[in-house]
Amino acid sequence: MTMTAEALDVALQVHGVVKVFDSDEGRTAALHGADLTVRRGEFVAVVGHSGCGKTTLLNIVAGLDTPTSGSVEVFGTTSLMFQDATLLPWLTARQNVELALKLRGVSRKQRRAEADELLHVVRLDHAGTRRPHELSGGMRQRVNLARCLAQNADVVLMDEPLGALDAMTRDLLHDEIERIVTERDLTVMFVTHNMREAVRLGDRVVLMAYGKVVHEQIVDLPHPRVMDSAAVAERAGDLTKRLHEAA
Repeated sequence: MTMTAEALDVALQVHGVVKVFDSDEGRTAALHGADLTVRRGEFVAVVGHSGCGKTTLLNIVAGLDTPTSGSVEVFGTTSLMFQDATLLPWLTARQNVELALKLRGVSRKQRRAEADELLHVVRLDHAGTRRPHELSGGMRQRVNLARCLAQNADVVLMDEPLGALDAMTRDLLHDEIERIVTERDLTVMFVTHNMREAVRLGDRVVLMAYGKVVHEQIVDLPHPRVMDSAAVAERAGDLTKRLHEAA
């Protein structure tokens, strides 16, 4: 008897996805038969060099683009967190989160309380009335994360959300993301070009090259992990070598 994806507790499944872009210069293939399965409650970090297709794959999973061929199944809803916070500058932090709640259909009466709770989750209780220009880069990304959580999605997609931050702020947000993912039992597909970040956060690291998955590895290191620990550095070094060999 064949088990369904739901019975196997799968959150999303990508099978044989090809993506070809047409331009004046001709046709460019960004994905060449990509395959990936993410289980519910799993944090999967996707790593690859620029142009390997990782962001294209994330956009297809998010429904922002369609594959040329192949299939993508997401068993539930998705929310997407970009590298740039893209907060509406004329709204306060709370109002930016409330907007996501409004689009989800939450009543006006409930939105204020839920937005405040989400700001509390990302440890920004004091910043609800501030506008984006009054917040640091790290604080803006916390609001961005709260807005992402406001969508109450089954699968959270993150496209290099910490890439523009300084090392100290990034490390603090690693701790926050890990805490929130654990507390809420979230399913996450996290795209990054930073191998240590992938090992620091991921339950599994997926390597991409030339538009397809070339290697996957379970990260069995105990939590909490630290970016500059010997164990994380060693695992990241091994995976980086594998990626270079594949590319």
